[in-house]
Amino acid sequence: MSRVAVVTGSNKGIGLEIVRGLCKQFDGIVYLTARNEKLGQEAVQKLKSEGLNPSFHQLDITNEQSIQALKQHLQDKHGGLDVLVNNAGFSYKGADTTPFGIQAENSAGINFFGTLAASKALLPIIKPHGRVVNVSSQGSNMSLKKCSPDRQARFRDRSIQEEELVKLLNKFIETAKEGTNKKHGFSDSAYGMSKIGVTVLTFIQAREMEKDPREDILVNCMCPGWCKSDMGGWEKPTKTAADGADTALFLALLPPNTKGPQGQFFYDRKPIPF
Repeated sequence: MSRVAVVTGSNKGIGLEIVRGLCKQFDGIVYLTARNEKLGQEAVQKLKSEGLNPSFHQLDITNEQSIQALKQHLQDKHGGLDVLVNNAGFSYKGADTTPFGIQAENSAGINFFGTLAASKALLPIIKPHGRVVNVSSQGSNMSLKKCSPDRQARFRDRSIQEEELVKLLNKFIETAKEGTNKKHGFSDSAYGMSKIGVTVLTFIQAREMEKDPREDILVNCMCPGWCKSDMGGWEKPTKTAADGADTALFLALLPPNTKGPQGQFFYDRKPIPF
């Protein structure tokens, strides 16, 4: 049975570059996924015009029905998957006037809770020697430094449980809506807080995989850096989206029976502290 890779939120930007790289380097089927089927199919056709051959499946990581449909498809057609890159994400522009409470709810809702929902569905069907890459951001490090010492200690605790992490992110959303997030020890960045969630979730998932009977499943997260894209902007960033995809590809393509890295945060192919 063919090996299978899935990249969430991959019809443009860094996600598209990850799919492009996997199509060139991964020995198997690569799924480009997108919320919008039309945009996803257009991205697939673009890559096919380059001589590459991705497959498409609709996926909205904020919609449980959509997540379950992808899971069912992967199980029925391929018996699971081998590589999962949780790339789908969202960020408000700096000048956006949307109230902070709404920014917090939407940013955490997509970046953290969406990634969590997709992971909960897909991690159980990853095959031995599987690779999971969560696209985070060094914005999580910057936000962590703005949190209170107590909050920093909880987020940095490598024994933290998923339930506590979920409670902390929900508390951030609740206090952001009240305008008391700083008073409660959280940072003032909706995006940064959502990516703290992604980074810490990675550590939890890696810890769980070490106890899992399936052999050699590695879970890591990475920061692509500030790249030219719809999310990052086009004028100021010095990195291309392809540059941003490089570390995700490096982690997704770690060879079988590699003892590590496991549960680490990467930038430019090197582990960085959190």
